Amino acid sequence: MNAIQIIVMVLVAWGIWRNIEKAIAQVHEQNFSFEELRWPWIVLAGVVYLLGTLPMGLFWYRLMKAMKQDPQLYSAVRAYFIGHLGKYVPGKALVVVLRTSLVQGSNLQRSVVATAVFAETLTMVAVGAVYGTILVVIWFSEQQLLLWTAVGIGLAASFVTLPPVFRTVVLLLKVSRINPEIEEKLSGLSYGTMAWGWGANIIGWTLLCSSLYATMVSIPEADAQMAGGLTVFPLLAATVCLAMVVGFVTPIPGGMGVREYVIMEMMAPVFGPVVAVVSAVLLRVAWLLAEVALAIILYAIPVPEPATDDTTSESTSSEENSSTDPAQNPA
Repeated sequence: MNAIQIIVMVLVAWGIWRNIEKAIAQVHEQNFSFEELRWPWIVLAGVVYLLGTLPMGLFWYRLMKAMKQDPQLYSAVRAYFIGHLGKYVPGKALVVVLRTSLVQGSNLQRSVVATAVFAETLTMVAVGAVYGTILVVIWFSEQQLLLWTAVGIGLAASFVTLPPVFRTVVLLLKVSRINPEIEEKLSGLSYGTMAWGWGANIIGWTLLCSSLYATMVSIPEADAQMAGGLTVFPLLAATVCLAMVVGFVTPIPGGMGVREYVIMEMMAPVFGPVVAVVSAVLLRVAWLLAEVALAIILYAIPVPEPATDDTTSESTSSEENSSTDPAQNPA
Protein backbone atom coordinates (compact mmCIF):
# COMPACT_ATOMS: atom_id res chain seq x y z
CA MET A 1 0.00 0.00 0.00
CA ASN A 2 1.56 3.29 -1.10
CA ALA A 3 1.49 6.62 0.73
CA ILE A 4 -1.41 8.01 -1.35
CA GLN A 5 -3.61 5.01 -0.52
CA ILE A 6 -2.81 5.40 3.18
CA ILE A 7 -3.70 9.10 3.08
CA VAL A 8 -6.98 8.34 1.28
CA MET A 9 -7.93 5.69 3.84
CA VAL A 10 -7.10 8.00 6.75
CA LEU A 11 -9.20 10.80 5.28
CA VAL A 12 -12.14 8.46 4.67
CA ALA A 13 -11.91 7.02 8.21
CA TRP A 14 -11.77 10.51 9.68
CA GLY A 15 -14.78 11.66 7.66
CA ILE A 16 -16.83 8.62 8.65
CA TRP A 17 -15.97 9.01 12.34
CA ARG A 18 -16.95 12.68 12.30
CA ASN A 19 -20.33 11.79 10.80
CA ILE A 20 -20.99 9.06 13.38
CA GLU A 21 -19.88 11.28 16.25
CA LYS A 22 -22.20 14.11 15.24
CA ALA A 23 -25.11 11.72 14.69
CA ILE A 24 -24.77 10.14 18.13
CA ALA A 25 -24.51 13.58 19.74
CA GLN A 26 -27.80 14.61 18.10
CA VAL A 27 -29.59 11.57 19.52
CA HIS A 28 -28.22 12.18 23.02
CA GLU A 29 -29.48 15.77 22.87
CA GLN A 30 -33.02 14.39 22.53
CA ASN A 31 -32.59 12.14 25.62
CA PHE A 32 -33.57 9.19 23.47
CA SER A 33 -32.68 5.63 24.53
CA PHE A 34 -31.29 3.29 21.91
CA GLU A 35 -32.64 0.36 23.93
CA GLU A 36 -36.17 1.19 22.78
CA LEU A 37 -35.40 0.68 19.12
CA ARG A 38 -36.36 -2.34 17.02
CA TRP A 39 -32.91 -3.09 15.70
CA PRO A 40 -33.85 -5.67 13.02
CA TRP A 41 -35.74 -2.93 11.20
CA ILE A 42 -32.67 -0.68 11.28
CA VAL A 43 -30.58 -3.48 9.82
CA LEU A 44 -33.25 -3.93 7.15
CA ALA A 45 -33.10 -0.18 6.44
CA GLY A 46 -29.37 -0.49 5.74
CA VAL A 47 -29.84 -3.52 3.49
CA VAL A 48 -32.64 -1.86 1.51
CA TYR A 49 -30.45 1.23 1.11
CA LEU A 50 -27.68 -0.87 -0.45
CA LEU A 51 -30.20 -2.54 -2.76
CA GLY A 52 -31.42 0.92 -3.75
CA THR A 53 -27.95 2.10 -4.73
CA LEU A 54 -27.23 -1.04 -6.78
CA PRO A 55 -29.28 0.06 -9.86
CA MET A 56 -27.34 3.34 -9.82
CA GLY A 57 -24.05 1.45 -9.75
CA LEU A 58 -25.19 -0.70 -12.65
CA PHE A 59 -26.02 2.47 -14.56
CA TRP A 60 -22.44 3.68 -14.06
CA TYR A 61 -21.26 0.36 -15.49
CA ARG A 62 -23.61 0.77 -18.47
CA LEU A 63 -22.35 4.33 -19.04
CA MET A 64 -18.76 3.12 -19.20
CA LYS A 65 -19.75 0.41 -21.69
CA ALA A 66 -21.62 2.99 -23.77
CA MET A 67 -18.46 5.13 -23.85
CA LYS A 68 -16.45 2.23 -25.29
CA GLN A 69 -14.84 1.10 -22.05
CA ASP A 70 -14.73 -2.54 -20.99
CA PRO A 71 -14.86 -2.73 -17.18
CA GLN A 72 -15.39 -5.98 -15.32
CA LEU A 73 -18.89 -6.04 -13.85
CA TYR A 74 -17.83 -7.08 -10.36
CA SER A 75 -14.97 -4.60 -10.42
CA ALA A 76 -17.34 -1.78 -11.37
CA VAL A 77 -19.86 -2.64 -8.64
CA ARG A 78 -17.03 -2.99 -6.11
CA ALA A 79 -15.53 0.37 -7.09
CA TYR A 80 -18.95 2.01 -6.99
CA PHE A 81 -19.79 0.94 -3.45
CA ILE A 82 -16.32 1.57 -2.02
CA GLY A 83 -16.32 4.94 -3.76
CA HIS A 84 -19.36 5.98 -1.71
CA LEU A 85 -17.07 6.45 1.28
CA GLY A 86 -15.35 9.33 -0.52
CA LYS A 87 -18.34 11.59 0.04
CA TYR A 88 -17.56 11.76 3.74
CA VAL A 89 -14.33 13.66 3.04
CA PRO A 90 -14.46 17.46 2.49
CA GLY A 91 -14.88 18.35 -1.17
CA LYS A 92 -16.18 14.86 -2.08
CA ALA A 93 -13.55 14.59 -4.82
CA LEU A 94 -12.44 11.27 -3.35
CA VAL A 95 -15.58 9.70 -4.82
CA VAL A 96 -14.03 10.12 -8.26
CA VAL A 97 -10.56 9.15 -7.07
CA LEU A 98 -11.73 5.93 -5.44
CA ARG A 99 -13.96 4.80 -8.29
CA THR A 100 -11.50 5.53 -11.07
CA SER A 101 -8.59 3.91 -9.21
CA LEU A 102 -10.49 0.76 -8.17
CA VAL A 103 -12.40 -0.15 -11.33
CA GLN A 104 -10.57 -2.66 -13.49
CA GLY A 105 -10.99 -4.02 -16.97
CA SER A 106 -9.59 -3.70 -20.45
CA ASN A 107 -9.43 -0.51 -22.52
CA LEU A 108 -10.14 1.69 -19.50
CA GLN A 109 -9.22 5.36 -19.68
CA ARG A 110 -9.38 7.30 -16.42
CA SER A 111 -10.81 10.47 -17.94
CA VAL A 112 -13.66 8.50 -19.55
CA VAL A 113 -14.33 6.55 -16.34
CA ALA A 114 -14.40 9.82 -14.36
CA THR A 115 -16.74 11.36 -16.93
CA ALA A 116 -19.09 8.41 -16.44
CA VAL A 117 -19.02 9.11 -12.68
CA PHE A 118 -20.32 12.63 -13.27
CA ALA A 119 -22.97 11.48 -15.75
CA GLU A 120 -24.22 8.88 -13.25
CA THR A 121 -24.23 11.35 -10.36
CA LEU A 122 -26.04 14.05 -12.31
CA THR A 123 -28.67 11.54 -13.44
CA MET A 124 -29.20 10.34 -9.87
CA VAL A 125 -29.64 13.92 -8.65
CA ALA A 126 -31.98 14.76 -11.55
CA VAL A 127 -34.22 11.74 -10.98
CA GLY A 128 -34.30 12.30 -7.23
CA ALA A 129 -35.19 15.96 -7.64
CA VAL A 130 -37.95 15.23 -10.17
CA TYR A 131 -39.29 12.35 -8.06
CA GLY A 132 -39.37 14.55 -4.96
CA THR A 133 -40.88 17.50 -6.80
CA ILE A 134 -43.78 15.44 -8.11
CA LEU A 135 -44.54 14.15 -4.62
CA VAL A 136 -44.33 17.61 -3.06
CA VAL A 137 -46.58 19.12 -5.73
CA ILE A 138 -49.23 16.44 -5.18
CA TRP A 139 -49.15 16.07 -1.41
CA PHE A 140 -47.09 18.83 0.21
CA SER A 141 -47.42 21.99 -1.87
CA GLU A 142 -47.24 24.14 1.28
CA GLN A 143 -43.49 23.34 1.49
CA GLN A 144 -42.69 26.14 -0.94
CA LEU A 145 -38.96 26.50 -0.22
CA LEU A 146 -38.27 22.78 -0.64
CA LEU A 147 -40.57 22.65 -3.65
CA TRP A 148 -38.79 25.37 -5.61
CA THR A 149 -35.37 24.12 -4.52
CA ALA A 150 -36.20 20.69 -5.92
CA VAL A 151 -37.68 22.18 -9.10
CA GLY A 152 -34.55 24.25 -9.71
CA ILE A 153 -32.15 21.39 -9.07
CA GLY A 154 -34.27 18.96 -11.08
CA LEU A 155 -34.47 21.22 -14.13
CA ALA A 156 -30.77 22.06 -14.06
CA ALA A 157 -29.58 18.48 -13.58
CA SER A 158 -32.06 17.06 -16.11
CA PHE A 159 -30.96 19.59 -18.72
CA VAL A 160 -27.28 18.77 -18.23
CA THR A 161 -27.94 15.02 -18.56
CA LEU A 162 -29.37 15.43 -22.08
CA PRO A 163 -26.72 13.66 -24.22
CA PRO A 164 -25.95 16.63 -26.54
CA VAL A 165 -25.75 19.03 -23.58
CA PHE A 166 -23.58 16.70 -21.50
CA ARG A 167 -21.20 16.14 -24.41
CA THR A 168 -20.91 19.90 -24.89
CA VAL A 169 -20.22 20.49 -21.19
CA VAL A 170 -17.47 17.86 -21.11
CA LEU A 171 -15.81 19.37 -24.18
CA LEU A 172 -16.04 22.87 -22.68
CA LEU A 173 -14.19 21.56 -19.62
CA LYS A 174 -11.27 20.82 -21.96
CA VAL A 175 -11.16 17.12 -21.09
CA SER A 176 -9.81 16.64 -24.63
CA ARG A 177 -6.48 17.98 -23.34
CA ILE A 178 -6.26 14.90 -21.14
CA ASN A 179 -7.80 12.49 -23.62
CA PRO A 180 -7.97 13.48 -27.30
CA GLU A 181 -10.38 10.56 -27.87
CA ILE A 182 -13.00 11.85 -25.44
CA GLU A 183 -15.31 13.21 -28.15
CA GLU A 184 -15.37 9.84 -29.88
CA LYS A 185 -16.08 8.09 -26.55
CA LEU A 186 -18.92 10.48 -25.73
CA SER A 187 -20.64 9.65 -29.01
CA GLY A 188 -21.83 6.42 -27.40
CA LEU A 189 -23.83 8.37 -24.82
CA SER A 190 -27.34 8.12 -26.29
CA TYR A 191 -30.89 8.92 -25.24
CA GLY A 192 -31.51 5.19 -24.90
CA THR A 193 -28.68 4.85 -22.41
CA MET A 194 -29.91 7.81 -20.38
CA ALA A 195 -33.50 6.50 -20.45
CA TRP A 196 -32.21 3.21 -19.05
CA GLY A 197 -30.50 5.22 -16.34
CA TRP A 198 -33.69 7.08 -15.45
CA GLY A 199 -35.56 3.79 -15.13
CA ALA A 200 -32.83 2.29 -12.96
CA ASN A 201 -32.74 5.38 -10.78
CA ILE A 202 -36.51 5.41 -10.28
CA ILE A 203 -36.24 1.87 -8.92
CA GLY A 204 -33.27 2.89 -6.82
CA TRP A 205 -34.94 5.97 -5.34
CA THR A 206 -38.07 3.97 -4.48
CA LEU A 207 -35.93 1.53 -2.50
CA LEU A 208 -34.11 4.40 -0.76
CA CYS A 209 -37.49 5.78 0.28
CA SER A 210 -38.46 2.32 1.54
CA SER A 211 -35.35 2.41 3.72
CA LEU A 212 -36.76 5.40 5.61
CA TYR A 213 -40.03 3.50 5.98
CA ALA A 214 -38.15 0.65 7.70
CA THR A 215 -36.36 3.20 9.89
CA MET A 216 -39.66 4.69 11.04
CA VAL A 217 -41.03 1.23 11.91
CA SER A 218 -38.01 0.77 14.20
CA ILE A 219 -39.08 3.74 16.39
CA PRO A 220 -41.82 2.87 18.90
CA GLU A 221 -42.82 6.54 19.27
CA ALA A 222 -43.77 6.58 15.57
CA ASP A 223 -46.21 3.66 15.82
CA ALA A 224 -49.35 5.83 15.87
CA GLN A 225 -48.45 7.63 12.64
CA MET A 226 -47.14 4.46 10.97
CA ALA A 227 -50.41 2.65 11.69
CA GLY A 228 -51.68 4.10 8.42
CA GLY A 229 -49.31 1.81 6.53
CA LEU A 230 -48.34 2.89 3.03
CA THR A 231 -50.49 6.04 3.24
CA VAL A 232 -47.49 7.70 4.90
CA PHE A 233 -45.10 6.56 2.13
CA PRO A 234 -45.47 9.71 -0.05
CA LEU A 235 -44.24 11.84 2.86
CA LEU A 236 -41.29 9.53 3.50
CA ALA A 237 -40.44 9.33 -0.20
CA ALA A 238 -40.55 13.10 -0.69
CA THR A 239 -38.43 13.52 2.44
CA VAL A 240 -35.68 11.16 1.29
CA CYS A 241 -35.56 12.58 -2.23
CA LEU A 242 -35.37 16.22 -1.18
CA ALA A 243 -32.98 15.59 1.72
CA MET A 244 -30.51 13.63 -0.40
CA VAL A 245 -30.67 15.97 -3.38
CA VAL A 246 -30.07 19.06 -1.26
CA GLY A 247 -27.28 17.23 0.58
CA PHE A 248 -25.61 16.22 -2.70
CA VAL A 249 -25.41 19.74 -4.08
CA THR A 250 -23.69 21.10 -0.96
CA PRO A 251 -19.93 20.75 -0.43
CA ILE A 252 -20.47 19.52 3.14
CA PRO A 253 -19.10 15.97 3.57
CA GLY A 254 -21.95 13.49 3.27
CA GLY A 255 -24.41 16.38 3.37
CA MET A 256 -24.09 16.18 7.16
CA GLY A 257 -26.53 18.51 8.88
CA VAL A 258 -28.17 19.65 5.65
CA ARG A 259 -29.81 16.30 4.99
CA GLU A 260 -30.91 16.01 8.60
CA TYR A 261 -32.38 19.52 8.54
CA VAL A 262 -34.57 18.71 5.54
CA ILE A 263 -35.74 15.45 7.11
CA MET A 264 -36.63 17.18 10.37
CA GLU A 265 -38.50 19.97 8.58
CA MET A 266 -40.55 17.48 6.56
CA MET A 267 -41.18 14.96 9.35
CA ALA A 268 -41.78 17.15 12.41
CA PRO A 269 -45.32 18.33 11.51
CA VAL A 270 -46.52 14.71 11.32
CA PHE A 271 -44.28 12.78 13.73
CA GLY A 272 -43.24 15.49 16.20
CA PRO A 273 -39.78 17.06 16.71
CA VAL A 274 -38.20 14.27 18.76
CA VAL A 275 -39.12 11.46 16.36
CA ALA A 276 -38.09 13.68 13.43
CA VAL A 277 -34.59 14.17 14.87
CA VAL A 278 -34.20 10.51 15.84
CA SER A 279 -35.36 9.30 12.41
CA ALA A 280 -32.90 11.60 10.64
CA VAL A 281 -30.00 10.38 12.78
CA LEU A 282 -30.96 6.71 12.56
CA LEU A 283 -31.22 6.91 8.80
CA ARG A 284 -27.75 8.48 8.68
CA VAL A 285 -26.26 5.79 10.92
CA ALA A 286 -28.01 2.89 9.15
CA TRP A 287 -26.83 4.03 5.72
CA LEU A 288 -23.33 4.89 6.82
CA LEU A 289 -22.71 1.61 8.64
CA ALA A 290 -24.19 -0.34 5.73
CA GLU A 291 -21.81 1.43 3.34
CA VAL A 292 -18.80 0.81 5.56
CA ALA A 293 -19.65 -2.86 6.13
CA LEU A 294 -20.16 -3.57 2.43
CA ALA A 295 -17.04 -1.61 1.47
CA ILE A 296 -14.93 -3.68 3.88
CA ILE A 297 -16.35 -6.92 2.49
CA LEU A 298 -15.85 -5.89 -1.13
CA TYR A 299 -12.36 -4.52 -0.47
CA ALA A 300 -11.40 -7.90 1.01
CA ILE A 301 -12.59 -9.77 -2.09
CA PRO A 302 -9.95 -9.28 -4.80
CA VAL A 303 -10.66 -8.63 -8.46
CA PRO A 304 -8.95 -10.86 -11.03
CA GLU A 305 -6.36 -8.96 -13.00
CA PRO A 306 -7.83 -7.98 -16.40
CA ALA A 307 -6.17 -9.22 -19.54
CA THR A 308 -4.36 -6.39 -21.33
CA ASP A 309 -2.84 -5.95 -24.73
CA ASP A 310 -0.37 -3.46 -26.16
CA THR A 311 -3.12 -1.15 -27.41
CA THR A 312 -4.80 -1.01 -24.02
CA SER A 313 -1.53 -0.35 -22.25
CA GLU A 314 -0.74 2.55 -24.55
CA SER A 315 -4.21 4.13 -24.15
CA THR A 316 -4.13 3.99 -20.36
CA SER A 317 -0.48 4.84 -19.74
CA SER A 318 -0.81 8.27 -21.34
CA GLU A 319 -3.54 9.15 -18.88
CA GLU A 320 -1.78 7.66 -15.88
CA ASN A 321 0.95 10.22 -16.43
CA SER A 322 -1.61 12.99 -15.85
CA SER A 323 -3.06 13.72 -12.41
CA THR A 324 -5.75 16.08 -13.66
CA ASP A 325 -9.39 15.09 -13.22
CA PRO A 326 -12.16 16.59 -15.40
CA ALA A 327 -13.85 18.09 -12.36
CA GLN A 328 -13.49 18.33 -8.64
CA ASN A 329 -16.90 17.93 -6.95
CA PRO A 330 -19.10 15.05 -8.15
CA ALA A 331 -22.04 15.94 -5.90
